[in-house]
Amino acid sequence: MQDKEKLIVFDTTLRDGEQSPGASMTCDEKVRIAKALEKLQVDVIEAGFPVASQGDFDAVTSVAKTVKDSVVCGLARALDKDIDRASEALKHANASRIHTFIATSPIHMKMKLRMEPDQVVEQAIHSVKRARNYTDNVEFSPEDAGRSDLDFLCQIIEKVIDAGASTINIPDTVGYNVPIQFGHLLKNLIERIPNADKAIFSVHCHNDLGLAVANSLSAVMNGARQVECTINGLGERAGNAALEEVVMAVKTRNDIFPCYTELDTTQIVQCSRLVSGITGFPVQPNKAIVGANAFAHESGIHQDGVLKNRETYEIMRAEDVGWSANRMVLGKHSGRNAFKTRLHELGVTITSEEDLNAAFTRFKDLADKKHEIFDEDLQALVTDSRLAADNECVKLISMKVCSETGETPKAKVVLWVNEKGENEAVCLGSGPVDAAFKAIEEIVKSGAKLLLYSVSNITKGTDSQGDVSVRLERDGKIVNGNGSDTDIVIASAKAYINALNKMVVQADKKHPQGSNV
Repeated sequence: MQDKEKLIVFDTTLRDGEQSPGASMTCDEKVRIAKALEKLQVDVIEAGFPVASQGDFDAVTSVAKTVKDSVVCGLARALDKDIDRASEALKHANASRIHTFIATSPIHMKMKLRMEPDQVVEQAIHSVKRARNYTDNVEFSPEDAGRSDLDFLCQIIEKVIDAGASTINIPDTVGYNVPIQFGHLLKNLIERIPNADKAIFSVHCHNDLGLAVANSLSAVMNGARQVECTINGLGERAGNAALEEVVMAVKTRNDIFPCYTELDTTQIVQCSRLVSGITGFPVQPNKAIVGANAFAHESGIHQDGVLKNRETYEIMRAEDVGWSANRMVLGKHSGRNAFKTRLHELGVTITSEEDLNAAFTRFKDLADKKHEIFDEDLQALVTDSRLAADNECVKLISMKVCSETGETPKAKVVLWVNEKGENEAVCLGSGPVDAAFKAIEEIVKSGAKLLLYSVSNITKGTDSQGDVSVRLERDGKIVNGNGSDTDIVIASAKAYINALNKMVVQADKKHPQGSNV
């Protein structure tokens, strides 16, 4: 590695990833993911957009207080109030970075900012200087750089480097570029800007054409030494460059990439599952690196080859990304210490004895239903438990569902609702889940529209917990709900109620216009 440069991995799952419709995370969930990213040894964690809402500010503050080994970053538009707010949220960080941005493409400057190019340059310089008052680690992004004029990019980047920006991020904000073009852009910028050697060049690619990873890697081959990415490729619209794909491409093809990363790649799968479980965005089976089929072989020819020599059809070891790591399997005879120890190993900290007792009781209830409890079950159990604790506006008391051949399914649901106490409803439906949802709506009368209903198994076997994701929309606000149980219908009801609680309890989080760097 001595003849290679380090590639800085900048994870924006907690910021850009959260901007996926319905992927909003609680403060506690953000901290859990941040701790997992720290364990993965991510260099920079973009924890959020502090000015966007009080919830985002609190989450960035909590992550800054918790994370010690990674740089914690806050996003800010090129506005004084944004930068000051980011600095306030980051003041407890062991190492911090302020990431400020302003749009530079003709269409963004004219139609969104309604500013002249000279005004944009002046604002960018002012903002970088203001951020430098708080930290030496300042990143600047010319938003929509992929559609910006090259000469103008050179001009504004040279000036912000002079103003003190130490990282220059080139975003393909709308996923418009193709690899050869984007790589050429990075090469041109680095060669043409006189003070380019005073900053690290970074890229932030969106996946609208399915090219986010390819564009990012092309940029790396042309001088970029930071890549901004997310776990599972989570992000607005079609998502961002997937961290796991970028990192494993660089590691697997170290013969051609002039750089290396310092990530502990054995933590990738665990991180992927945690993010998927919290956001309710399942990972497709054929997803590279972290999909269930990524290292599976069904073809007889492939199986024969792998049995003779793994490298005939596998370019990576499953163990290297965390697929075959040894893990403790818990069961109904496991004690509190084993349970608490495994939670700690998974990055879950339970501080009070009362919370530990409650979690252990839920664990025992689950162990009575299924023989073996895997890490995925524990993650789902903790997520489910904390969702229930955080959102008590609507709570499932009991449910009875009748489904019989030749008969219309019927559900009887009893809910506890704030200010109303216990309420009961009985409804018919086209299926047991449909009947249950109709009964819940009969009580709550939310008026929400169901956009998505998805079921997946958490582990293998017929005794596996079902993991249900529900997406609801009302008045333009989209929320995701999650629920897990060995009974799919109960898991579905939990997910629907979780989504309703998010819709009722959580304040609207409105990211300021132009937050999609």
